[in-house]
Amino acid sequence: MMDIVLASNNSGKLAEMREMLSKEYYNIKTPAEFGLGSPQETGKTFVENSIIKARYASLHTGLPSIADDSGLCIPALNCEPGIFSARYAGRCATDADNVSHLLSKMAGLKETDRNAYFVCAMVYMQGADDATPLIVQETWSGEILVSPQGSEGFGYDPVFYIPEFDCSASELDSSVKNQVSHRAKAMRRLLNDLERSLEGSKF
Repeated sequence: MMDIVLASNNSGKLAEMREMLSKEYYNIKTPAEFGLGSPQETGKTFVENSIIKARYASLHTGLPSIADDSGLCIPALNCEPGIFSARYAGRCATDADNVSHLLSKMAGLKETDRNAYFVCAMVYMQGADDATPLIVQETWSGEILVSPQGSEGFGYDPVFYIPEFDCSASELDSSVKNQVSHRAKAMRRLLNDLERSLEGSKF
């Protein structure tokens, strides 16, 4: 069994990623187990920030790491909040603060301007000096509701409406969400790439 660090201190993300990896042959570690906080995310893209987090985790644990950077993009708002999704309403903002700030900025927008998509850039690094990390990026399309619905999930889930399921991400059963979300799709691609990479390294 392979030890691997999930480079996040976000409890919601960790719960989702743990569930996605539950049937895989990995011994999951978290930054908290090593007394690690979070690095400063100075990148200008989801991929850059994901690499920063993965490298930081590997550097301080000596283990391979998986990190993701994800966020919500609203085309009508010039793709805000984007990489600033977690701190849209300020550096110490709560999920509720960010949702409230988003809804206030979208007040009065036409229904056709409420299209949105989540982005997830996910990275696997063998170590802090890995010059060829595995990188994938996936999206999940939906619309922004005028008010929150549902009590599950985290982040912007209560206002992210998925037409094909006729509900918000917060109303979606976790077993379904962890099959169809941006993070689920990214994790599947990453694990497939990792499996091929590990197979290739045997020769």
